Amino acid sequence: MNVISTDKAPAAIGPYSQAIVTGSLVYTSGQIPLDPATGEVVGEEIVAQAERAIANLKAVLEAAGTDLGHVVKTTCFLKNLGDFAVFNGIYAKHFPSNPARSCVEVSALPKGVLVEIEAVAEQ
Repeated sequence: MNVISTDKAPAAIGPYSQAIVTGSLVYTSGQIPLDPATGEVVGEEIVAQAERAIANLKAVLEAAGTDLGHVVKTTCFLKNLGDFAVFNGIYAKHFPSNPARSCVEVSALPKGVLVEIEAVAEQ
């Protein structure tokens, strides 16, 4: 088991790793739309926040030696399921292979963000 850490994605804000590699799989922690340099939330609407969360996820995957094209499963958490259609459009741009996915509405996310995304990928 290998712990993955990169300064190109936000540092963990709790007792967890950005990702863990075990065997040939990478398990990422949820990525929220924080600027890795400042730790501040990026944007106030779903478009900017989804783009930043995906960019952070991409950085973690790259640090683990893989990429968005090797993602086999994502779990997406939305603060407002009313953002689902817009989120889908952004998501489809970055995940053209259509990995398996769960997408649910939650009552709250860290730092009041609108979206969090975690993934499992092949290395």
